[in-house]
Amino acid sequence: MSRAYLSLGSNLDAAVHLRGAIAALRDRFGAVVLSPVYRTRAVGFDGADFYNAAAIIETGLEPQALNAWLHALEDAHGRDRSGPRYGDRTLDIDIVLFDDRVLEGPGNLRIPRPELKHAFVLRPLAEIAPDVVVPGGGRTLAQLWAAHPECGADLESVAI
Repeated sequence: MSRAYLSLGSNLDAAVHLRGAIAALRDRFGAVVLSPVYRTRAVGFDGADFYNAAAIIETGLEPQALNAWLHALEDAHGRDRSGPRYGDRTLDIDIVLFDDRVLEGPGNLRIPRPELKHAFVLRPLAEIAPDVVVPGGGRTLAQLWAAHPECGADLESVAI
């Protein structure tokens, strides 16, 4: 079994879609370690605030198969991929880390995920997996978060 570290986000009917995604992850993978959910501003475009969280799952799937399963889950929640890369979305789930692997492709699959540099991805992951070392960098998630320019800034946590 492998351990996958996921980033979850939504800014369209966010609480409903995140609750549904978490339920689907639990149905498929069993126990899910889940971070608090944070409200953050949209990055890369003007849009409604996002609800963001992180999750850890154990899986027997390879990263490509897991990514395909996550895309199908996004699609089941009405994800529209026809617009610009940065835009409103019902559900966005990315594999940020997968064990200690480093991958590029196929498609947009990148592990570690480049979005790890953003507070909305890094902070929730650092809270649930502070001692995990990011492959290729040698630093833990907690160390990366401590060095992040937004560390110490208040992010609003929300109940879903």
